[in-house]
Amino acid sequence: MKKSVLALAMAFGVTSAFAQDLTSKKGEPILPEAGDWAISADATPFLNYFGKLFNSANQAPSMQFLNGQNVIMGKYFKDEKTAYRVGLNIGFGSKSTTNLVNQDNPAVVPAGTQPVQVTDKLKHGNTGIGLTAGIEKRKGKTRLQGYYGAEAGFYVSSTKDTYTYGNTFVANGTSPGTSTSPTSTDWNNPLATGGYGTLTGARTTQTKSGS
Repeated sequence: MKKSVLALAMAFGVTSAFAQDLTSKKGEPILPEAGDWAISADATPFLNYFGKLFNSANQAPSMQFLNGQNVIMGKYFKDEKTAYRVGLNIGFGSKSTTNLVNQDNPAVVPAGTQPVQVTDKLKHGNTGIGLTAGIEKRKGKTRLQGYYGAEAGFYVSSTKDTYTYGNTFVANGTSPGTSTSPTSTDWNNPLATGGYGTLTGARTTQTKSGS
């Protein structure tokens, strides 16, 4: 399975420089000039935090650029009215899930004791990289300026799931009582009481989504 995403964004806004004139106390220009540059970050985590400020489950914002939810943006001013913008989004993630199933053909278990169990494991990993590019135009000659522009982005991602199992396949006739169709976790069948259902026979060892 392959897929790609093309994103388009339009940006509008107003920015203001709070000063009595258009230069700082050191005589430096307040408004952008040709050759100026800036680096910024996505404010989404902070906006989400303040939007849920009175929610007891709210968590403090953090800039975790590797989780795919933040963008680092760079801006270069060609002149005082025009800026070129580029953005980078990098996301890596992984998590593991385990489930216990009864061991096939264990050694003799005393009556009344719990069956011996083994662990099945599912490891999920994902990778994503996004790039954006755009242009920003500014209007106004005073401290209050408006800006507008356009931006396009391309994002590519992939996922991979790896499965390991506690019960192994055994060839026919290896020893009396062995099972050729081991008991395994049915990862597609989560139970309402927790854990997963079980299956016997063929089972998945790895899946990849492509890019």
